[in-house]
Amino acid sequence: MLGPAGSLAHMNLYDIPVHTLSGELASLAPYQDKTVLVVNVASKCGLTPQYEGLEKLEKTYAARGFSVVGFPCNQFMGQEPGTSEEIQTFCSTTYGVTFPLFEKIDVNGEHRHPIYEELVVVADAEGYSGDVRWNFEKFLVSPDGSIQRFAPQVTPEDPTLVAAIESAIN
Repeated sequence: MLGPAGSLAHMNLYDIPVHTLSGELASLAPYQDKTVLVVNVASKCGLTPQYEGLEKLEKTYAARGFSVVGFPCNQFMGQEPGTSEEIQTFCSTTYGVTFPLFEKIDVNGEHRHPIYEELVVVADAEGYSGDVRWNFEKFLVSPDGSIQRFAPQVTPEDPTLVAAIESAIN
């Protein structure tokens, strides 16, 4: 549910149950007072090297109240076919990922995860809202609940994304 100026009803997103990649019940509540970059990720995509940039963002800004959170998704040409264990191993050994990864979910369609039900109503800079277009679409959630959406091709190093993160954590 959106409030004024594209902000999310702050508690909703953080109260939605999720499972960690290892299957434990969790939520985004630990990130409520942080700036969070929510990303649907995949291991076998042309954009998969973005994991490296996402990890750099995590390391650069974690001490300032920022975290990347990844949600593996297999809805785009089957580019995340692995089990939870395979995903974890790939991410940690190939890209040194330390940011949290949650369960593999659907980000579109009839089984879209409730977190993405909340996120996809937000439009990106080009005015696009609705279904996630591809792997590595990014949603920057500020501590005040405001959300900015970035297309999959916007890399973690993109100056627009970096400026948005820096603005949200300051």
